[in-house]
Amino acid sequence: MIRVLVADDQALVRGALAAMLDMEADLEVVARAGDGAEAVEAARRTRPDVALVDVRMPGTDGLSAAAGLVRAVPGCRVLMCTTFGRPGYLARAMAAGASGFVVKDASPEYLVDAVRRVHRGLRVVDPGLAAESLAYGVSPLTEREGQVLAAARGGASAAEIAVRLHLAEGTVRNHLSAAIGKTGARSRLEAVAIAEDRGWL
Repeated sequence: MIRVLVADDQALVRGALAAMLDMEADLEVVARAGDGAEAVEAARRTRPDVALVDVRMPGTDGLSAAAGLVRAVPGCRVLMCTTFGRPGYLARAMAAGASGFVVKDASPEYLVDAVRRVHRGLRVVDPGLAAESLAYGVSPLTEREGQVLAAARGGASAAEIAVRLHLAEGTVRNHLSAAIGKTGARSRLEAVAIAEDRGWL
């Protein structure tokens, strides 16, 4: 029997996923959670084999929860399941230790099979999302450009970024300009959004 935890902030979706998985003879939903922190706590109590986790949840999101689950219950495999199939989410989920990434519009059969496959130690990634991620390739940003661009989240000024990263303001402007050029953006905030979407930050 494969013990499964389902984490999704929408009660209806959480219930539907749990009901669907419980219909399988070899799957048993042992816990449900409405956010990432709750998922990690439930996993500590119930020791699931697989955690099916939504990416976007209030408070502790699914990406942070994935890292927490891997630390809290090392034997638990994490399968991200989301409406938002973006290369950036895929890259961050895999970096957090997730074993798979599927989108919610996948067929029930595909989702059930994905749970079984990650339980066996295999990686499962939505094919369309994998192809999109490969198309974007490796980040063109240097390490420092990535740091400066990440610090620009939320609209921080060049002066604020310079203080935070202990750089000269002119150096920050140069890195931001290079990052904007490499992402094909028109502004630093657009560059942040593009880099995040493509998994470069």
